[in-house]
Amino acid sequence: MTKLKPIAQQVVAVVGASSGIGRETALKFAAKGAKVIVAARSEPGLLSLVEEIKAANGEATYILADVSDFQQVKAIADKAVATYGRLDTWVHAAATGILAPFEQITPEEFKRVIDVVLMGQVYGAMAAIPYLKQEGRGALIHISSVEGRRSLPLQSPYSSAKHGLEGFLESLRVELQHENIPISVTSILPAVINTPYYNKVKTKLGVKPTGIPPYYQPSLVADAILYAAEHPTRDYIVGDVGRVLDLLQRLSPSLVDTLLVLIGFQGQRTKEVKSEDAPNNVFAPITGYDRVEGDFRHWTIPSFTEWLEKILP
Repeated sequence: MTKLKPIAQQVVAVVGASSGIGRETALKFAAKGAKVIVAARSEPGLLSLVEEIKAANGEATYILADVSDFQQVKAIADKAVATYGRLDTWVHAAATGILAPFEQITPEEFKRVIDVVLMGQVYGAMAAIPYLKQEGRGALIHISSVEGRRSLPLQSPYSSAKHGLEGFLESLRVELQHENIPISVTSILPAVINTPYYNKVKTKLGVKPTGIPPYYQPSLVADAILYAAEHPTRDYIVGDVGRVLDLLQRLSPSLVDTLLVLIGFQGQRTKEVKSEDAPNNVFAPITGYDRVEGDFRHWTIPSFTEWLEKILP
């Protein structure tokens, strides 16, 4: 069993840190004494994050990176080691998406989501593993999604990428175990989380999109990530609804098909009109959303079964 360092002794890279889950995670790592390097495409978001961490007497530095470019991802790991001498934990949360019927998505749009959401995570592992091996142990923590277990309509590129990520991590995990390399590989699979994701992605639905309620708060996911940074964990589903969906998918995928026909289309639409030409973060960063939470706090609920993930192998 891989033995991981206490968080207070770690150097942690958080990729996709300007908003949402990544931002909350960086704040929590820094509050517990980790040295944090944060990366994203939004420089204002990273600057404000580093200022917030330093104001609380934490230690952080930032680097701009588009995760679809391997050299930019490698530069994150290089800067962590150049600044703090090593790398102990890699957290990869960067994502984008397009909510639209498949037939309305262009090849370029579909490929871009794959490049960010799947290939970005692959590049993250490629960049981090050599440094984790140098240190003799460490944690790769990849933010997947319950959509890695069960795809949703209107999100075919994102669901495809998350399924691909699950396949990649399974293969990588066994290879590292075969070589007796003490690096834990964790897939964090959140249910619907109240982050600015739905403000930032592209929509062709004619309205601002939403996850299918209920929502959970980003702090739940950050807590799961911090747990995995100290306790080698294979998979960690965040949110009771995610565990129910995973179980239903295992029992009867056709039943889940039927449920999603009933709720999966109207359930992802708000009543707020939004043009497909509205600013989005698919190909470039957008400003105004460098925060942890999204707009759906009124739809958030608590989760009661997180303990399951801490007792299951």
